[in-house]
Amino acid sequence: MAKFHANGKFLLSGEYLVLQGACALALPLNPGQSLEVTTINDKNGMIHWDAYTPKGFWFASIFSKHDFTVHASDDMDKADNLSRIFKEIKSLNPNILQDSNDYFFTTRLEFDKDWGLGSSSTLISLLAQWADVNPYELLKRTMGGSGYDIACATASQPIIYHLENGNPIVEKVDFKPDFSDKLFFVYQGHKQSSGKEVKSFKERAQKSDFSKEIREISEISDALIKTTSFNDFCALLTRHEEIMSHCLEQPPLKFQYPDFQGVIKSLGAWGGDFFLAATQLPEKEVKDYFQEKGLEVVIKYDEIVI
Repeated sequence: MAKFHANGKFLLSGEYLVLQGACALALPLNPGQSLEVTTINDKNGMIHWDAYTPKGFWFASIFSKHDFTVHASDDMDKADNLSRIFKEIKSLNPNILQDSNDYFFTTRLEFDKDWGLGSSSTLISLLAQWADVNPYELLKRTMGGSGYDIACATASQPIIYHLENGNPIVEKVDFKPDFSDKLFFVYQGHKQSSGKEVKSFKERAQKSDFSKEIREISEISDALIKTTSFNDFCALLTRHEEIMSHCLEQPPLKFQYPDFQGVIKSLGAWGGDFFLAATQLPEKEVKDYFQEKGLEVVIKYDEIVI
């Protein structure tokens, strides 16, 4: 049996503009996704796939080991997506699955599948690890995106990530804020389609010059790492929100929580998934505030970030 693991992710700075070359501060997370691959004595030319979430069984598929045709599944959309990924893996590494045995793949997601912490990116990373192929190339051929989440999947600490001539540049950084007890991640209760948001932003970027914003966002990413002041950190987050509000032509998320005593910053695609709340309030007051707004999932920084 072969076992693999990939981390989940948060993008603390650089959302959207990372696609245009901005430096982004990304955080690998303790919860992620695992993969177990075993060979079985059956010789029917099949791949069996079982997937689980923390709540239990998720979905199952059976498809051909040779041409990846789906033979059975309780979720054909997911099965078809897996089939496409395997076809691209085979084109990148023709030597996989050459033996006569059938295969059993088991994935176990370690966070709620609706949280947007990287169910897709961890899958790409896991299969790239198993097949010994370039995960960024596999991402490019399948789901697309900047690749910061692929970098987080195998990172052992926070990273600064940017694209240089389309190539991923990953730098490990020492980002361990002394004020981490003042940082909370809050789930908004619905998942945002990253692929749809990326496509929409690329269309907008073709009509706009964001070079100034890219430079300032990169400077903010660097400053977030270096600052030891909670107030300065909050000021950087606020400025980041102002810049992205201008680029996206959307109001900052803080407008939805005007009475919150602290700073709120969107993470990743605006309008969904998690956001960061930075505040001097005690933990109980933070959780009480957001729970009164109907937001039940509030996670402390140190509980989830590697």
